[in-house]
Amino acid sequence: MHNVTANGATIPALGFGTFRMPGPDVLRIVPHALKVGFRHVDTAQIYGNEAEVGEAIVNSGVARGDIFLTTKVWVENYRHDAFLASVDESLKKLKTDYVDLLLLHWPNEAVSFAEQIGALNAVKEVGKVRHIGVSNFNTDLMAESVKLSKAPIVTNQIEYHPYLNQDIVIEAARKAGMAITGYYGMADGKVFTDPVLKDIAARHGKSVAQVVLRWLVQQDGVIALSKTVGEARAAENFAIFDFALSTDEMAAIHGLAKTDGRIVSPDGLAPVWDKAA
Repeated sequence: MHNVTANGATIPALGFGTFRMPGPDVLRIVPHALKVGFRHVDTAQIYGNEAEVGEAIVNSGVARGDIFLTTKVWVENYRHDAFLASVDESLKKLKTDYVDLLLLHWPNEAVSFAEQIGALNAVKEVGKVRHIGVSNFNTDLMAESVKLSKAPIVTNQIEYHPYLNQDIVIEAARKAGMAITGYYGMADGKVFTDPVLKDIAARHGKSVAQVVLRWLVQQDGVIALSKTVGEARAAENFAIFDFALSTDEMAAIHGLAKTDGRIVSPDGLAPVWDKAA
């Protein structure tokens, strides 16, 4: 495991995601993921499983201080008082008095951006969160968040996989000292049948999932979230730090990007996305 440093935060480069993961699965798989070596766990208010994530961490035998824990505030909670109350509720569910990283989950124009960023800063100032960031923001929104925030913005969590060119957002993040946290790395399963990825995986004696996760974390300033409910797959997903992809292999994977590669773009939430170069 290596870490990504971004605006004062040190973040494990490989995280364990819990999106669409039912509570019973969380209680079973998160302690196992921590046992095999994961030290970065990602959840969100809207996932409906913060309580199980908290319980799983408590029951894992791994000290809270050794785990980098991220959650995200849902868009309906962006007004200042609701924001503060929702963070308190998240902390109660997560059975902790702080989270390592708190993100705005999606843009929401119904609440002023200054109010949203102000609330993020307010919970940081009182020690309830160590670092703050954003999710699903385009470059304009990223720049605005950096400008409005007293505390450093450390990451933008976005969809990122071999079929979606995110160079523009990644470059903007680097210039601002931010990391990019990539979700949906497996492109909803599309990667598993890709001949280019299968060939690279065979060459290294690794799985396609391992190759994709390696491709993500091998990029400067990129953090990858992996997700599985299978014990064997969790251990496999973590075993990506004993090999490296060549420059040609990295380029071949970048070359899989398509103009219509984006999968996640919900109406009413998604911003106007930056067009790939």
